[in-house]
Amino acid sequence: MYALCNLAIVPLRFEPSDRSELVTQVLFGEIFTILEQASKWSKIKLANDGYEGWIDNKQFIIITEQQYKKISDSAKFYCADLIDYITGDNTLLPISLGSDLSFLEFTDINFENLRFDGHMITGIQPKTNLLQTAFLYLNAPYLWGGKTPFGIDCSGLTQMVYRLNGYNIPRDASQQAKIGEPLSFIEESEVGDLAFFDNEEGHIIHVGIIMENNYIIHAHGKVRIDRLDHLGILNIDNGRHTHKLRVIKKII
Repeated sequence: MYALCNLAIVPLRFEPSDRSELVTQVLFGEIFTILEQASKWSKIKLANDGYEGWIDNKQFIIITEQQYKKISDSAKFYCADLIDYITGDNTLLPISLGSDLSFLEFTDINFENLRFDGHMITGIQPKTNLLQTAFLYLNAPYLWGGKTPFGIDCSGLTQMVYRLNGYNIPRDASQQAKIGEPLSFIEESEVGDLAFFDNEEGHIIHVGIIMENNYIIHAHGKVRIDRLDHLGILNIDNGRHTHKLRVIKKII
């Protein structure tokens, strides 16, 4: 079975329970495959990044395989503002930055006659645009599993910034660290490259987007800007290193 998220921001959980850990969020317009279905919950697999989890059955609509393929094969159009509105017949629905509006052009899928008149972004953007997109998330509070300006984690930030500019990358920092070309020195990096950080066991636990002049934007407490050196992230508020640098990757 196949489905589409028709609400603004829906939690995807580790287990079929409202008390279970949030693993990521499903934004308006995202499509997915239903792997298992119970009376109240469904286990799904997101089309964009293959992420799996449990979603409340009241928070999506079923679509056909043909409709799923049509959306998958179509050009992607994303909401480009922090928040905007979908309107329609007796409908006013707020949506957030990064919501997928691709299905609205298909009358056989958009059966509620929904409309969007705001700013959209589509296609592959220049690498220099990545930082401008990242700035839209500045001061967003840290939220494990989040991927909106109202709550986001470190890898959610990097994934959404890249997605809005036409590049699909995995959801988790450890997965993102497996793609791209490794760089030997910070000096080799460009604005928009990703820096990854590990813990004492050597596991990748954090990621941020490199800026000019050895600065980095990342989600730590909130989306913030700090210094980056050969040791890691230097917090500009207290002058202490908060994350240990492991590798820098050129993704595009």
